Amino acid sequence: MVTAAHPFASCFGCTYEFAYELADLVEVWNRDWTYEEEAAVNHWDGLLRTGHWIPLIGNSDAHNPEHAVGSPQTVVLADSLRREALLDGLRAGRSWLAESSAVQLNFTATEGHRTAGIGERLAVDTGTPVTFELTVSGVPGTTVRLLDQVGPEHTAEVSATGSLTTRWTAYPRYTRWVRAEVRRAGRMVAMTNPIFLTK
Repeated sequence: MVTAAHPFASCFGCTYEFAYELADLVEVWNRDWTYEEEAAVNHWDGLLRTGHWIPLIGNSDAHNPEHAVGSPQTVVLADSLRREALLDGLRAGRSWLAESSAVQLNFTATEGHRTAGIGERLAVDTGTPVTFELTVSGVPGTTVRLLDQVGPEHTAEVSATGSLTTRWTAYPRYTRWVRAEVRRAGRMVAMTNPIFLTK
């Protein structure tokens, strides 16, 4: 499995200088949230808008004793903790990123009695309404956004309790996919791979 690791990092030899078609995953969040991470998310989002989806991941590593490990982290939605199941979940984009284990998130798209989750596809007719629901906790003082291929479509503020459930209805005629972000003062707290709407 090939990962385009910290593609906009400023350290010598750190940038990803190869074709993204070679990558199975893109690391958009590495340790701190800086302009490098913002550039990686914007580039990844640009690829997604052109129809080239590579699942995102987040990671932390230490190069000296001052560097903390564990923020961000990738949460994989898998059938088991076996390596093969985790790799399958990553390849399918059934994952989301969080600043810490205190963050909990659930993101779904529902049409009638059918539901799709992160990284999955929901086949619906172009005029059929689809409800996207995001539930988060452990994120006080944040703003959540639901984005599609034209940008932010729905925004909600999270109260001091740190928990929120918000919904937005979309139509496949106008929306091809939706992803979620949770930010605090511009810095990423959590984000998801998209849910896709197909015909």
